Amino acid sequence: MKKILIGTHNSGKFKEISYLLSKKIKKVSPIKLKIKSPKETGKTFASNANLKAKYFSKFTKLPVISDDSGICIKVLKGKPGIYSARWAKKYGSFSNAMQFILKKMSNKKDRSATFVCSLSFKHPKRKIVNVIGKIKGSISYKMIGTKGFGYDPIFIPLGKTVTFGQMYKLKKINMDHRYIAFKKLKRKIKIL
Repeated sequence: MKKILIGTHNSGKFKEISYLLSKKIKKVSPIKLKIKSPKETGKTFASNANLKAKYFSKFTKLPVISDDSGICIKVLKGKPGIYSARWAKKYGSFSNAMQFILKKMSNKKDRSATFVCSLSFKHPKRKIVNVIGKIKGSISYKMIGTKGFGYDPIFIPLGKTVTFGQMYKLKKINMDHRYIAFKKLKRKIKIL
């Protein structure tokens, strides 16, 4: 496999997935090919990742890898979950969405949360392959750190004392939900 389309318009996700893939593979962005994002109508991370992989593969003969991910917070009944990016849109930015979450949780003792990533791989002539990666942790009391993207500044992974937003990029990329999912995918698809 010489080239792959990474089915996302999110630059943070594009960089992380690019880093995880073999250096020998040329990574292509749908933005470069002027392909818009599909509507995410799935009810789960897996159905949305599959939907994106199928959608992007319609426009190219390249293999496609796509991601659907988000943060699930226990006291918020698993929200924002699959609506993580949409919350950022609704509240004007990820920063505003995080402020909203922190406000909602200001008096909550249980701060447990899980970051979930579903990765789908679609080869033009083969069936889609989907995997899920999860990392448990907790929500911090304030936004800390400017590294990473999305909800990274409020998520402290289990066993750590700093948020994803405070971690060196490579440390975070080599342990997060996307990395866990990618390791599973690599076991199923050796060419990655």
